[in-house]
Amino acid sequence: MAEKQRHLLGRVFEEEALALLFFVGLMWLVEIVNVAIFRGGLCNFGVRPRSLGGLAGIAFAPFLHGGFAHLSANTMPFLILGWLTMVRRIGDFFLVFFWAALGSGLGAWLFGAANSVHIGASGVIFGFLGFLLLRGWFERRLLSLLFSLAIGVLYGGMIWQVLPSQPGISWQSHLFGFLGGVFAARRAGQARRAGASSAQ
Repeated sequence: MAEKQRHLLGRVFEEEALALLFFVGLMWLVEIVNVAIFRGGLCNFGVRPRSLGGLAGIAFAPFLHGGFAHLSANTMPFLILGWLTMVRRIGDFFLVFFWAALGSGLGAWLFGAANSVHIGASGVIFGFLGFLLLRGWFERRLLSLLFSLAIGVLYGGMIWQVLPSQPGISWQSHLFGFLGGVFAARRAGQARRAGASSAQ
């Protein structure tokens, strides 16, 4: 039985690692192609506020970055918070990624400055943060609450970046990505509470 459990845990960890490496690898591949072939031109496919064509950027923006320094700054938080999001259930990662990317993109499109372009995975990263911070509240379980509290202690300082601070930083993407993660936490929490009730 112990050997079977170890095998199962190993397979789950392998799936988690593959999912994270796929997304991060895709970001790096896109950035290499963008710099080497398009000389940064792919960044024009990011979210362009209140432009119909700019709506398509909602799908592309998380994979586009303004240089390797920008991408490097996003890689480690994406890996850490992304893994913490999927550590209990890998499906949570994809749920949060979707709602955070959608929320981040729509928020930037609606409220971003005119003639600006919004790119980067930071909106999704803040979605992971929102999910992790509020998951315990929506699930109403002690262990989940303690986990959310630990995330708050370790990463709560990031929350200030959802407010207007530095020029050139898309706080709109941060804020609405965070809210997308909170929405995902609410949906996941409701589903788990409903599942627990039906099991009883």
